[in-house]
Amino acid sequence: MGTMHRSSGLAARRTNENAKVVITTILGIVFGTFVGVTLPSLSLKINFPSALIALSDGHLLSSHKSPEEFGSRKFPEIYVPTNPRGAELLPPGIVVAKTDLYLRRLWGEPNEDLKKKPKYLVTFTVGFEQRNHINTVVKKFSEDFQILLFHYDGRTTEWDQFEWSKTAIHISTRKQTKWWYAKRFLHPDVVSAYEYIFIWDEDLGVEHFNGDKYIELVKKHGLEISQPGLEPNNGLTWEMTKRRGDREVHKDTKEKAGWCSDPHLPPCAAFVEIMAPVFSKEAWRCVWHMVQNDLVHGWGLDFALRRCVEPAHEKIGVVDSQWIIHKVIPSLGSQGKSENGKAPWQGVRERCKKEWVMFQNRLAEADKEYLGRMVVKE
Repeated sequence: MGTMHRSSGLAARRTNENAKVVITTILGIVFGTFVGVTLPSLSLKINFPSALIALSDGHLLSSHKSPEEFGSRKFPEIYVPTNPRGAELLPPGIVVAKTDLYLRRLWGEPNEDLKKKPKYLVTFTVGFEQRNHINTVVKKFSEDFQILLFHYDGRTTEWDQFEWSKTAIHISTRKQTKWWYAKRFLHPDVVSAYEYIFIWDEDLGVEHFNGDKYIELVKKHGLEISQPGLEPNNGLTWEMTKRRGDREVHKDTKEKAGWCSDPHLPPCAAFVEIMAPVFSKEAWRCVWHMVQNDLVHGWGLDFALRRCVEPAHEKIGVVDSQWIIHKVIPSLGSQGKSENGKAPWQGVRERCKKEWVMFQNRLAEADKEYLGRMVVKE
């Protein structure tokens, strides 16, 4: 009896469910017919919150027809703590944290702007009086090198007498040094597209230098910070940077008695001068932070470069088989000011010496402060 009762109840429930399905179907047909008949006479407006329509090929098309409409659309609430500082409210896909110095066209497709991307950046701080010499130097670098001129005399357009100048980058501020320019215009995130950055003076003879061969040797010997060897004629200060004729590269030397307490430290190793340094982009990221805003001549920086690569005595060196000649033209000195009966160049030289002492003191104080904090933590 119990089994028969349960079977009867189950059949009744099935009948009720079937009836619901039939009724729902009929109502759906009626509603669909009504919509089909009345739709042509209706004006429908659909607002897409994202203002974007996804096409079948995966591209996005803006549904708005005017800037006003695009600007009024609601953005999703976003906070991404791993984004660069200041960009936390942006979706990661739109964030461009680094830039470059590639020259772009004002027309056409952006992805067709660059026929070739330069691999290396070469900068010179120049005055117009040295134009013919710089013209000779630039010819030692191939199309793989982007040329950037910092103009300390304010004269820029006159350089277009040289064809290469029309594709070079020109930055002009009067009476400034290359380290002033480097600190402000060569931020690591600006020059990260370049494998190596040359920060050179304007008075370097390059009769025995080739840019491409230099890069080959730097890579071959694993140099993160380097310079070409200097021909030992005049203007030579340190034994370390003196060219050796029997090798491609050297990384150490012997100096005067008492000058080197450790053969792996400057000026016997881990040392190049600031007149013609070449940095890998990784090394420059560190060195840039060590360049002081107000110490514009960079004196003393050469002795501290070793703090940015390890082991420094292996990764800092002089390329002997691609060498240069320091012509010792005091062109920037003429940009100084005559004071107290002193020639302009004398005031510049005194400032250089003062900056050397100030940089050494700042670095020593920074080390002392850091070590003091470490002791407190322990």
